[in-house]
Formats: sequence, C-alpha cells, structure tokens
Amino acid sequence: MAPPADNEVVLEFRFFKVYKDSRVELVWPECPKVPPSTDLITGVQSKDVMILTEPQVSVRIFLPKLKSPDQKLPLLLFVHGGGFVMFSPSAIPYHVLCNKVAADANVIVVSVEYGLFPTRPIPACYEDSWEALQWVASHADGSGAEPWLNNHADFGKVFLGGDSGGANISHTLAFRVGSIGLPGVKVVGMIMVHPFFGGTEDDKMWLYMCPSNSGLDDPRLNPGFEDLARLGCERVLIFVAEKDSLIAVGRNYYEKLKKSGWKGSVEIVENEDEDHCFYLLDLNSEKAVELLHKFVSFLKQD
Repeated sequence: MAPPADNEVVLEFRFFKVYKDSRVELVWPECPKVPPSTDLITGVQSKDVMILTEPQVSVRIFLPKLKSPDQKLPLLLFVHGGGFVMFSPSAIPYHVLCNKVAADANVIVVSVEYGLFPTRPIPACYEDSWEALQWVASHADGSGAEPWLNNHADFGKVFLGGDSGGANISHTLAFRVGSIGLPGVKVVGMIMVHPFFGGTEDDKMWLYMCPSNSGLDDPRLNPGFEDLARLGCERVLIFVAEKDSLIAVGRNYYEKLKKSGWKGSVEIVENEDEDHCFYLLDLNSEKAVELLHKFVSFLKQD
C-alpha cells in the first residue's frame, strides 16, 4: 500500500528529506549543547552575546586567561560546520574545540550562531556570519558593545576559520573583506578544515537549500579565479582528509587559489586515513592532536 500523500518523500539528501507537502525532516538527531562557562583547568571564560535580534544572530566568545588587565590578543572568528542545517557554538564538540583553540593559541575566539536551514534557508548563514564579522569590527576603535573585545582584541591580527560548511562561509567572508574592506581590521589569515564546495553529489542539496541560487556556477558553491584573487587575507591553511568525499574539492580550491593571481601564501595539509571532521569525535586522538597543533601554530605565526 502506498503511503499517505502527506508522508510521501519526494526528495532525499544527506542531511534531510522533503515530503510531498513540502515538509522538511532532518535526518540527524540534534547534538547536545552546553552553556557558556569558565574552564577551571585552562581558565578560558565563555559567554553568549546577542548581536542582532531580527533576525536573531548571536556569538559565543571564548576569552583565554589573561596575563595582564590590558593584554591584547589575536581574534579568530570561527564558523562551525554541519551542512548548513545543524550544530551551533553551544554544541558540545564545537564548544570544546573553540575552548581548546582559545587556550592553546592564546586567542579570543568568536564562534558564530547563524541561521540554519530549513528555518532560515541559505543565504541566511552567509549574511548572519557577515553581520558577526562586522560586529567584531565595530569594536576596533574601542567603543563597541562588548568589553572583552574593546579591551583585549588586537584588530591587527584577526583570523577567519571554519570547518565543512563553515569553511565555505569563511571563504565568502574573506572574499567580502577583499572586495569591500573591513575598516579598522586586518584579516591576517583563514583556516579551512575539510571545506565544502561544489563538485560532489551534495551540490543538489545546497541548491535546494538556497532558492535564490544562480546554479552550479554560483560563486558561493563554485568560486571562480576572479573571486579567489580578491581574498582579503595574507595566508590560507587548508586541511583535507584522505577518506573524505570532499577531499577533491578541497584540493581543487587549493590549486585554483594558487593559479588565481592572489598574492598571499597557501598551504594544504592532508589528514591521512581519516574521514570528514573526524576530530569532533575525539579531540585527544593522535590525528586530532596533530591537526590542532597545525591549526594553533598557524594562529601563533607572526
């Protein structure tokens, strides 16, 4: 017997399925979340800050233990992954990751809570993340809304970073900075961990999540040489994983960036015998420690 019309699945993607009545059902369960806190071992403090109410955009800020009341620290704007449909800065793996990066690299981490599909279709993720970066920049003259940034962020050492879909979003931020600028801020580098771009079976999923897309050549899905040449940073670090279905698109981004005419330096690191975002399962595994060491070294490099 055929299922009732309302329960007929008409489209099925990696992270969700679509019913005939246009309902969207996410396939993966929601990840447990944790509140902001003070890490008693590392001394890293975290807090949630609402930066926009309509639509709602917030960030979780991680401040490492200070050596002096007026200490200035580099800042990393981090954009989490999750296929544009799941996770958040408060999801346990990402809270733990950002807490550790803040402690090990001695940087302020600003982790973005952006709108997720289906509640807020793409391009909400891109626009919310840009709002977050502009909000960070609003503190460059010391008169912003958040004391932690006014007092302790070094706006001459700002980094962008993210994994999976978050790495894709980070690319769009670097492109915007290079295209229209970010007054008062110098974006030094960008870290992309197992980045998502076009060229796989997930292209159709991204196109569905973004009703305003311009097809497979949409620059957010498939950035061209001209866009890559305008990245507004000096250094880029790309991680790819040997068993990841996205390894080819990560390598492709690396090769295109080198040929684009962009004047910065780019490095690619392959995580051997590992799958997509493997480190989220265990940050203390040998390969995760290696990845984090490289990640942190990039942030600490002068």
